[in-house]
Amino acid sequence: MSSQTLATNIRATVAGDWRQNRIIQDRIKKTTAYIICTLLAVVYVFPLYWLIVTALKTDKEVFQQPPSLLPLNPQWQNFVTATNYIPFWRYMGNTFIIAVLCIIGTLLSCTVIAYGFARIHWPGRNILFMIYLSTIMLPAQVTMIPLYIVYKQFGWIGTFLPLVVPSFFGNALFVFLLRQFLLSIPQELTDAAKIDGASEFGILRFIMIPLMRPALATVALFTFVNVYRDFLGPLIYLTDQNQWTISLGLKLFQNMFGAQWQLMMAASTLAMLPIMVLFFFTQKTFVKGIALTGIKG
Repeated sequence: MSSQTLATNIRATVAGDWRQNRIIQDRIKKTTAYIICTLLAVVYVFPLYWLIVTALKTDKEVFQQPPSLLPLNPQWQNFVTATNYIPFWRYMGNTFIIAVLCIIGTLLSCTVIAYGFARIHWPGRNILFMIYLSTIMLPAQVTMIPLYIVYKQFGWIGTFLPLVVPSFFGNALFVFLLRQFLLSIPQELTDAAKIDGASEFGILRFIMIPLMRPALATVALFTFVNVYRDFLGPLIYLTDQNQWTISLGLKLFQNMFGAQWQLMMAASTLAMLPIMVLFFFTQKTFVKGIALTGIKG
């Protein structure tokens, strides 16, 4: 009886020590992971911090050696002054007009195309989808000159049309994302709607689109960021300075007033705010939309 009790106590002691060691190891791993993530976060956030700090400095503080981590006397008027050097708000307005039109065109075209590839069965569907998807690998530089020639023949150079119209003809990457999401929706919903007499357009409008909201929000966010950051497209197609976007406006500022780094950083900070605010308020929808697209094929 005593030997059995002794063996039980030994096993309990060993099990307790093992659990304690496991807990300690898990804590060490988590602590190490937190430290690494914190260091990486500091590395990635520091350029943003330096951008804002530089925007609040005086001209002398910008070139001070050694550089100061905080402005001695924050110059909040730099943000106002920066917007007066160039027609900043006009450029922002042009950018938002192009972005909104591109979002509308992308959502309309990509939703219809993705629905056709995912929910409607027709001969050669998968082969045509693979060909369409392979256009992602085609560099933009290859089609740049042919597209410019076509747009010039149409008389679109110097207008927003070359930047907006292509979005109404789909985007292979966004079609792929929406198609993957549509494939995850049970076929029984479509079959039940067809039994009730719904058309394909009715199924898309009243059943699929409400379910696709997270994925559509993700596509809209990607489209906005791509259009907002685009520099080459406006540079090629926009000839009137009054039509320029904010990316061209910042380049103009750099060329004309590049020596005034505090004002350049102030203008860059203002230009960056819309994307930061948008992502801050839509990050949950963005992550959910990416997760729900899946990899179902």
